[in-house]
Amino acid sequence: METALRLVVGLGNPGSKYSGTRHNIGFMALERLAARENVSFRQQSKLHGLVADIGAGQQRLRLLMPQTFMNDSGRSIRAALDWFDFTPEQLLVLVDDMDLPLGRLRLRAQGSAGGHNGLRSTIQHLGMQMFPRLRIGIGAPADNPAERKARTVSHVLGCFNNAEQPLVSSVLDEVIDGIVRIQRLGLERAGNRINSLRPEDLVNSR
Repeated sequence: METALRLVVGLGNPGSKYSGTRHNIGFMALERLAARENVSFRQQSKLHGLVADIGAGQQRLRLLMPQTFMNDSGRSIRAALDWFDFTPEQLLVLVDDMDLPLGRLRLRAQGSAGGHNGLRSTIQHLGMQMFPRLRIGIGAPADNPAERKARTVSHVLGCFNNAEQPLVSSVLDEVIDGIVRIQRLGLERAGNRINSLRPEDLVNSR
């Protein structure tokens, strides 16, 4: 199938300073997937990112972690699509979402940036909103709009606390399972499972 999933991109910021932060949960998912498959990421300067391959033949997936910083993620994604000759429909972007609680996932075939700079950059560089994305809930810093706005940067650039770690681990496993499900079933059918998950489901099933 021409529209089968071929490239999975995790969004995040490069460098040890940002490792493990909420904003980097896209990186965290790909790192876990690569470790599970026993493959390593390698620097690809022409793609402005780190790349790894898993699987073979029609099931082969390219994994990309842009090293451009979040606000310029689209430059790396555009370069990868051009280099591998993939279409935006063959792409899946893993991105953190402050509007979703930790433990919730939302798979969409298209959509706006929703205030996320990484998605905004991707839309700008691709010239379209029609590319699949899996939003990974990281929770909001506060319910009050003013307080939430004041704490947004420190929240997304902060790490998950110890109490959240078991749920984070379950979420990352579910993201990996979701990627496999998308490969096998396609976006719509995979989304039925992915979008219906609740935090309590993850805690009880792992």
